[in-house]
Amino acid sequence: MNQIKKLLIIGSVWPEPNSSAAGGRMMQLISIFKQNGFEITFASAALDSDFMVDLSEFGVNKVSIELNNASFDDFVIGLNPDVVLFDRFMIEEQFGWRVAENCPKAIRLLDTEDLHCLRKAREKAFKEKRAFELHDLLSEDITKREIASILRCDLSFIISEFEMKLLKDLFKIDAALLHYLPFLVDEMSEEDLLKLPSFEERKNFVFIGNFIHEPNWNTVQYLKETIWPLIKKQFPEAVLEIYGAYPSQKVLQLHQPKNGFFIMGRAADASEIVKKARVVLAPIRFGAGLKGKLLEAIQCGTPSVTSTIGSEAMHANLPWNGFITDDVELFAKKAVELYHDENLWKQSQKNGVAIVNECYQLSKYSTALIAAVNSLLNDSESHRLHNFMGSLLQHHAYRSTMYMSKWIEAKNKN
Repeated sequence: MNQIKKLLIIGSVWPEPNSSAAGGRMMQLISIFKQNGFEITFASAALDSDFMVDLSEFGVNKVSIELNNASFDDFVIGLNPDVVLFDRFMIEEQFGWRVAENCPKAIRLLDTEDLHCLRKAREKAFKEKRAFELHDLLSEDITKREIASILRCDLSFIISEFEMKLLKDLFKIDAALLHYLPFLVDEMSEEDLLKLPSFEERKNFVFIGNFIHEPNWNTVQYLKETIWPLIKKQFPEAVLEIYGAYPSQKVLQLHQPKNGFFIMGRAADASEIVKKARVVLAPIRFGAGLKGKLLEAIQCGTPSVTSTIGSEAMHANLPWNGFITDDVELFAKKAVELYHDENLWKQSQKNGVAIVNECYQLSKYSTALIAAVNSLLNDSESHRLHNFMGSLLQHHAYRSTMYMSKWIEAKNKN
């Protein structure tokens, strides 16, 4: 094995940490691997964007690749990575078979971000105006694709303890194929709160979230149509500022300054925006994974009011840094109460510190991550022998995905 270990990350998009929690998580992973001596190449078939990070500043090589093109085979053979990390299961579908064929010894990792099948099944149940049931997952094609991708990989990073349990209990996936990896942040202390803007220095409610993400758009609609009128009834002077990357025209049309409802667009620095707000509102009705906006709120010392979906798997058994409710009347009542009651607000801040230190310790989880990857590097053969279903799916993926990709490639040439 090379003294310097090579990591190839294949991204669905170029990282935009200021646009989404997913972009922030990717930069966390890059930082951890970089600090542990990996030489990193980040490849993607996505177009460049105005808001992507300059990967060279982080010592990462940036390579543009093409979908359904044998040029990737030449690229990956030349790079000869020790470890390949797929960003979401769709990327593993596209490139996993090529990696397995051309670099069979490379460890294959999957960062699920969240379970897409869970998010989609919940969204479908919500739009059908019925309660989500776990068995809803079993009939969805996206579930079969995502679970197959997890099985084909040597290890998958799972961001939520709820999703870890779901994969083990419902889908019977071997725990050896799963690695719990939440968002990772530095330890906080109550002294850190004193360095942040005080209760008196803050004003307004805020919501922040990437509008490409359907749960965020739905949340803004819900705020505008249902919850905000209830808050304004109790607190006529209330102002809510909505921030988010990639707002569409339908989002911008909700801008209503006379009613204290402001669509602000992209935040140049989301953290600074949240630090100046007094309360974050996040009545999320469907989704999966962990909510980066709520962890960011905790780090900014900004209490929040959210839903059970919003807080899912985010705070262990600790008190929330604000309130959790799915009842609209209670949501509005608690939002106003939290906004005006300084003692309650400060106690909520302290609750957030406890959550960060219990659930998101960078040092704890980064050490475990590198240990798991090094264990695979040292004995991948034994690990793979115990994953027969994965090898079976890998075999069939060669036949189906490979021939489909080669057909598209031939068609493109013609």
